Amino acid sequence: MRKRTLSAATSLAVLFASAVLVAGPAGPAAADAVVPLNVETVGDMVIDDVHKHLYFSDTYKNRIVVTDLNGTFLKAVDNLPYVRDLDLSDDSATLYAAVSGGDKIVAIDTAQTVVTAEYATGGGSRPSTVTAAGGRLWFGYGENWDSDLGSVDLTTPTPTVSLKLSAGADWSSPPAVHTDPAAPDTLVAADGAISSGPIVVYDTASGTPVVRTSAERQGFVKDLDFAPDGKSIVAADRVTSLTRLSLTDLSELEHFPVSWSAEGVDVAPDGTVAAATDDRDDVGDIFVFAGGSKAPASVRDTRSWMVPRAMAWASDSTRLLVPAQTPGQSEHTLRVFSTPKYHTTGVTAKAPATVAVLKPVTLSGTVASTLPLPAGTPVTVTRYDADFPKGKVVGTAKLGAKGAFSFSDTPTAAGGIKYWVTYKGDARHAPSSGSAVVKVTPFKTYLKLDRHGSTVDYNTSVTYTASLGWSYRNRVVEIWADPYGPEPKRLLKRGTVNSAGKLSVALKMTRDTYVSAVFAGDTRSGAAVATSAVNTRAGVTTALSRHYKWTKIGGTWYQTYHQTADPLVTAWHNPYPGRKTRYELQVWYAGAWRYGATDLVTLNRGGMAYIAFEGDGAAGYRCRIRTSYIDDVSGDRVNSTVHGAWKYFNFTR
Repeated sequence: MRKRTLSAATSLAVLFASAVLVAGPAGPAAADAVVPLNVETVGDMVIDDVHKHLYFSDTYKNRIVVTDLNGTFLKAVDNLPYVRDLDLSDDSATLYAAVSGGDKIVAIDTAQTVVTAEYATGGGSRPSTVTAAGGRLWFGYGENWDSDLGSVDLTTPTPTVSLKLSAGADWSSPPAVHTDPAAPDTLVAADGAISSGPIVVYDTASGTPVVRTSAERQGFVKDLDFAPDGKSIVAADRVTSLTRLSLTDLSELEHFPVSWSAEGVDVAPDGTVAAATDDRDDVGDIFVFAGGSKAPASVRDTRSWMVPRAMAWASDSTRLLVPAQTPGQSEHTLRVFSTPKYHTTGVTAKAPATVAVLKPVTLSGTVASTLPLPAGTPVTVTRYDADFPKGKVVGTAKLGAKGAFSFSDTPTAAGGIKYWVTYKGDARHAPSSGSAVVKVTPFKTYLKLDRHGSTVDYNTSVTYTASLGWSYRNRVVEIWADPYGPEPKRLLKRGTVNSAGKLSVALKMTRDTYVSAVFAGDTRSGAAVATSAVNTRAGVTTALSRHYKWTKIGGTWYQTYHQTADPLVTAWHNPYPGRKTRYELQVWYAGAWRYGATDLVTLNRGGMAYIAFEGDGAAGYRCRIRTSYIDDVSGDRVNSTVHGAWKYFNFTR
């Protein structure tokens, strides 16, 4: 009996019938997005909510890159040597850029994204910071201790440039300059290059800066931003970190607790404070204070290098955009935080890898947050399986100590199932979800197919009967035939078994055939395959012709030939490419049949072979001959061995 394997299609169908993994939902949209930026360096970033653009000064490539609000590249404004700081006019109509390598400040029309004006600041001035307010551009320029404050008056028919306006302030590097519509006639300049660098508040009502107040923060002030009320600023430095200062006298009003040194700050229109830090404690590098310094900050960990002064809030105070650079890599990315005011949460869930259907399974996990959730906080458990591909809520679990939860459920469907644990969020916490996958094993299904191991004659009609035991819902069985050779596998019957669990089908056998019964399974009953290998003897006929009479010798009839005649043997087997018949000739001698000759003869396309024997000198001899198909000898293995009947003949003069 030859053994053969199921075809790939049948095998895979059976293998996966009861192991379908229900994917479950994609989950809520990620709160944070990371978008590659088409920039080599980020000197500054400005957000333009009117035109839905972001502007990046790509300093080393001498250009300004324009993207949409998601960071997708739109165009670039080139030929801006060593462009540094950017600022947007209050009406969002003009973008100003400090072009340090060109000793100028340029104006760019934001509707057309083209340079419309250039303001030369003097040879070797190297302006590197800029801010626009009250019809003037204020800029920091110079290098090292030869740095100062300048302005461009845009209110006159011909804009005029004024230099050396520091009013006694001593700068170790070009001061960063800041203005805000909430604080008209106020200019704040800061030197962040040395620890003793001052913050200076100027009154600019006259067009010439007049020092209102100043202070040395002793902490490398890297960035600052105005509060919406126009009465204070929030300063980021590397020593005292993040502090709200009065614009009246720069006294400390509020201290925001962040890890290590602050590198950047931006205050949203609603007063929410965001700070970028140098995260040396692996705590996080983006801190957002939505309720003032007394409220715990929501924290994000980008594991990146921040770009000082470059973070920005959207005008609706909901999204926070932060350009960053991954340590050790040259590429910059844009971090888009869509829920920055909410404390992040993360759900982890775990469950046993395998469980039997209708047996309980325990799901466990935790909900972690930068602001721990109180005990008793509920999470929802949803099960996705073959019965409920769209999900079924199976209950809720309540958080215990350290955000831990545990939940028990009894799966009702076999296959790969997914448990989705969801925390919906609240006024302080962002929603999140996590999942665990369990393989639920089905009940074993009894399936049997008869006739296995039998051998039948060619063209015999054989009835195959499949027997199916208990199953949960599905009672359909398929019976397939896979004949030997290139003939394709075919479905003989697909149907519902009768009340006795039987399904039968008849097949006319022409080749060795591998018959299989296939049960696809259901949500509780496992898939099953039963096989029956049945051999089929080749068809065979053998005939003699050209004799002149029949002679009975003993009890056997012989076809009698004159020795001058040549007997013709006609043999047939069911045709197959390259098939041969083997003839075997024996001679009666000394009271027994003795070997005479044997050989293989190729059949024609109709399965016929014609073999002639020369009778000259054979008078008095008795012979017999038969033809046979011999498995694996006659040129193929499609059928089982068969021997034709002996044909007897003798010769006379």
